[in-house]
Amino acid sequence: MELVESTYNSGNQKPSNSRSSMSTPTPEHLAELLTRVAEKRDDKAFSNLFSHFAPKIRAYGLRHLRADGQAMELVQETMILVWRKAHLYDGSKGGASTWVFTIMRNVSFDMLRKVKSNREDCLSGDIWPLIDGEVGDQEDEALQEQIQTQLLSYIDLLPDLQQQVVRGVYLKQLTHQELADQLNVPLGTIKSRLRLGLQKLRSHLEVNND
Repeated sequence: MELVESTYNSGNQKPSNSRSSMSTPTPEHLAELLTRVAEKRDDKAFSNLFSHFAPKIRAYGLRHLRADGQAMELVQETMILVWRKAHLYDGSKGGASTWVFTIMRNVSFDMLRKVKSNREDCLSGDIWPLIDGEVGDQEDEALQEQIQTQLLSYIDLLPDLQQQVVRGVYLKQLTHQELADQLNVPLGTIKSRLRLGLQKLRSHLEVNND
């Protein structure tokens, strides 16, 4: 815990979005770092993970939480959980980046829930999109594609009526009213189906990425 706090305090100098002189770690190296944290509580491995993920988490927080203080809180809370839960990481279920960003998304959801009264907006903002990749960042682009593919597969598991609304709003980019008119149902029905569908999507993501 002290390591997390000290690493966070050094990272609280607002992590730069520019590339460091170090090369971007490979997925295999990130998985190795997580394993070292899990098995040996390796301080240096955690510091390397923090240096890699903190700027990405902060960028996500700035976009979705819209306040630098909350973005930095997201960095801290996410990386504390990475330190505490590293032993739960299973490389056979997905990459280290996917695992860390799943933790980040869930922390973000809890923070959004505290400040947003509209639960539907909270759920959708937390699930879609998931990551803000930099242009030309092959790692982030590949991760984004992987998670979006995973998300689409979970949409297929939703009940037909909920699937219809989720696809209409997020894939066809229809407004709630446009979709209500198209399906000839009340606007409240669209909102209810969307809320239930998003809750089930988040449940699928949590179960399959814990």
